[in-house]
Amino acid sequence: MSRIVARPLTRENFAEFGDVIDMGGDNHYPINGGKAERYHDLATAQALGPNARVLISMVRGTPYDFPLKLTMVERHPFGSQAFIPLSPRPFLVIVCHDGDEGPGEPHAFITAPGQGVNYPRNLWHGVLTPIGEAQDFLVVDRGGDGSNLEECHFSHAYEIDLPDGSQ
Repeated sequence: MSRIVARPLTRENFAEFGDVIDMGGDNHYPINGGKAERYHDLATAQALGPNARVLISMVRGTPYDFPLKLTMVERHPFGSQAFIPLSPRPFLVIVCHDGDEGPGEPHAFITAPGQGVNYPRNLWHGVLTPIGEAQDFLVVDRGGDGSNLEECHFSHAYEIDLPDGSQ
């Protein structure tokens, strides 16, 4: 079994996989007479294919045991998928580059409290993985005709571990 330790999620180390959604970056400005700060254009929602539309949903995720035994990843060929936590708790993010015969070796990240992610279409990724307790998320993804889900089961499991003190 291959072992991977999750590393902190930053805009820089996640850029090749998708968007980090948080109140960082330079694209923010005051609105509502200066009583609110808008963090603008944090991610791009993609929705392609017949009768495509962007969906906004809420999901309650149940935590997994660690070390996590990763046996499967998924991707969405017609649209992006964003997960934005509704509580200031970290969660695990697993992504893979596309290889010659499916997903390559996984990369694991742990979000800072309040950070979310946006996976572009066709990016292999793990399922929603809260840490330690149930967690609610706002999900932005694609609805419409056609199957927007592909799964790939690895020939061997990967063991994903959290950095010390993350659970």
